[in-house]
Amino acid sequence: MPEHTQSLELLAPAKTAAIGRCAIQHGADAVYIGGPSFGARDKAGNAMSDIADLINFAHRFRAKIYVTLNTMLFDAELDAARKQAWDCYDAGVDALIVQDMGLLELDLPPLDLHASTQCDIRTPEKARFLADVGFSQLVLARELTVAEIAKVRAAVPADTVIEHFIHGALCVAYSGQCYISHAHTGRSANRGDCSQACRLPYTLQDAQGRVVAYEKHLLSVKDNNQSANLRTLIDAGVRSFKIEGRYKDVAYVKNITGHYRLLLDEILHERPELHATSSGKTKLLFKPDPDKTFHRGATDYFSQGRKMDIGAFDTPTFVGLELGTVTQVGDKWFEMESNEELANSDGLNYLHKREVVGLQANVVERRGKVWRVFPNEPMHTLPGLRAGLAISRNRDHAWEQALAKKSAGRRIAVNASFAETPEGFSLTLQDEDGIVATASADFEKQPAKNSAEAESNVREQLARFGSTDFELRPATSSPLPCRERARERVETHAPLRTSTLSPTLPLQGGGSETAAITIIWSQPWFVPSSLLNKLRREVVEKLEALRLASYTRLPRKAAVEPPATYPEESLSYLANVNNSAAQTFYAKHGVKLIEAAYEQHQQAGEVSLMITRHCIRYSLSLCPKQAKGVIGVQGQVRAEPMTLVNGSEKLRLEFDCKKCEMHVMGKIKKQVLKMPQAEKLTFHPRN
Repeated sequence: MPEHTQSLELLAPAKTAAIGRCAIQHGADAVYIGGPSFGARDKAGNAMSDIADLINFAHRFRAKIYVTLNTMLFDAELDAARKQAWDCYDAGVDALIVQDMGLLELDLPPLDLHASTQCDIRTPEKARFLADVGFSQLVLARELTVAEIAKVRAAVPADTVIEHFIHGALCVAYSGQCYISHAHTGRSANRGDCSQACRLPYTLQDAQGRVVAYEKHLLSVKDNNQSANLRTLIDAGVRSFKIEGRYKDVAYVKNITGHYRLLLDEILHERPELHATSSGKTKLLFKPDPDKTFHRGATDYFSQGRKMDIGAFDTPTFVGLELGTVTQVGDKWFEMESNEELANSDGLNYLHKREVVGLQANVVERRGKVWRVFPNEPMHTLPGLRAGLAISRNRDHAWEQALAKKSAGRRIAVNASFAETPEGFSLTLQDEDGIVATASADFEKQPAKNSAEAESNVREQLARFGSTDFELRPATSSPLPCRERARERVETHAPLRTSTLSPTLPLQGGGSETAAITIIWSQPWFVPSSLLNKLRREVVEKLEALRLASYTRLPRKAAVEPPATYPEESLSYLANVNNSAAQTFYAKHGVKLIEAAYEQHQQAGEVSLMITRHCIRYSLSLCPKQAKGVIGVQGQVRAEPMTLVNGSEKLRLEFDCKKCEMHVMGKIKKQVLKMPQAEKLTFHPRN
C-alpha cells in the first residue's frame, strides 16, 4: 500500500509568500500559490524569488509548495509557460497545478503534476484518464457527493491522491464550465479574470414573463464548509483537504487553517493508522472560528445530496453573526440588547429593503443589560435603523486584533541524549522523522560537587530551544530510539549511569508538561552552561541542515504506455482547447473531433455560458421532481425555460432534469468579438 494512502494533507491558499508562511505556522501541510503569471487568479501573482524563500521555510517542516499554472493558454504563451515551469523546478517547487493539457506536450521539468479543478473532474472515467497521462493528484469538482467521490477513488490507481475543496467560496458553475464573464466583458474566468456575474442581483421570470423572484442573487451560493464531513470524506478516499482563498487576507488564512488543523488532528488522534504529510506540531494562540471571517453563510453543498438551502440569495456580502436587537434610537446613538462583548471599531450591519447596511461602532458603552453604540456614521445616513431591528457583527475588532499578533507556533519534536565521550561530551538529537544529528566538544572532565545541581543545569540549558524549529518531546510520548546511539558513543570502561531528566515545559493556555532528556555518564560531571549552550546551538544547526539536505521532491509520474484513450471521441468548446499543443494532446489520445475553446470566438450563437448543479427551480420549490406525488400539483409543474434579468441583460435558463443540471444560455457580445485579443489567435480547428 503506497505511503500516501495513510497520509492526510491540509492544503491552504496563499496570496503572498508571507501569507504562505503564516499558513504553515498555523498547521498547513502544503500551500498553493500563484507564480508570476498563468495562475487562475490574475491579481495573486508572486515573484519566483519570494516563492523560493517560502519553499525554504516550508521544507523545514516537510511542508510542500504547489504553484498554480492553471490558466488556459494561447499558442503565443506556451513557451513562457514552459519557462515558468522550469523556473518553478529550479526554485524547489513541489508540484504544478495544471488546467491546460497543452502543457503536457511541452518540454516540462520532471516535476509532479496536479490536475486543477478547472479540469472539471466529475466522472471516474475522466479521473482515470488524467491519472494515466501523468497526474499524481486530482482536484475533484466541488459538486460531487461523497458517494461519487468514492467511485472516483475506486477508479484511479492507488498512487493517485484525491484532493477536494473543504472550505471557502463556491463557484456556482462547474469549474472550467463558466463563460458568462468572457461573453459579457471579454474577461475570461478560465484565464483567471472572472467578473463574477454570479454575484449580481437578478429578477426571475417564468416562460410567460411573470415575475417569480425579484432582485435576488439567484446565482450566488453560500460558502463551502465541510467541517462536519471530514471523517466521511476520508472514508471516501480524500487525502488532500483544500481551503479556497488565494485572494483572502492573512486573518482568513490563519483562522481557517487553524480551524481545520484542530479538526484533522482530532481525527489523527482517533485513527493512529493515519498521519499528517508534514512534520511538527502547531500550537494556536487563539480559538479559531470560521464565523469570524468573511463568508456568505455555510453549506456542505452536495456532499450529502441535493439541498434547498445552498443559495445566498439575499446578499453576497458578509453579514456575520447576529448580535442582538435594537431597543432604542437616539440622535447620535442606538442601544441594543446583546449577550456578546462589543468593542470599539466593531463592524455591524442590518438588513433594510433587501440591502445590507453597514456601519462601524466608533464607541460602545455597556449600560446595564444593553450596549449603547455611537456609530462612526451620522445617524441620519442609516436608513431603517429602528427599535426591534436585528443587528449582526461582521468584524469582531478585538478578535481581529488578537489575530494580527503572533497567533501560532510550530515545532518539531526531538529526543535529546547528552553523553560523555572519551574527549568530553556530546549531544544527540533525533527528530520525529528519524533524522539524527550529533555535536561533540572536547572538555576536561571534573567531578560535580553537587550531583543534583549538575543534572539540573544540564536539563535547564538543553531544554532551551527558543525560536528554533524544535522542542523536546514530552516525556509522556513514545520515545524515539536515540538512547542507544548515544550510548554507543561513550567509550569508557567506567560503569554508566543513565538518567532521564524531565524539564518542565509550558503549555498553551497555562499548565506544564515534562520533556525527557537522557543523560548517559559514568558519574555526574561539572558541565558549564556555556558548553551546553554551544552544543545545543551546533546540533540544532546540523539537524536543520540534515533535514533540508534529506528533503526529496516527488518526480513527475510517468504516463502509461501505450497512451491512454480519452473517454470521448469528440470535444466541444467545453473542453477549453485553446492552443495547438492541447489539440495535439487530445488527438494523440484518440479524440477525433475537437472544437475550439469559447475564448476562440467560434461560437457566436447562443450556447451554455454556465453549467451548474445548482438549480433555481429546485431552490424555489418549482422542480417537477418535488411535485411528484403531491396531490393537486403533480403533473402541473414543468421544467420550462425561465429568464434571469439584470437591467438590460437577459439570460435564458434551461433545465436538464435527467442530469439534474441547469444551463445558463447566452451569446457573446459584439464588443467582445471586436476586442484585439480575438484578432491575435493562432489556433486552427482540426477535424
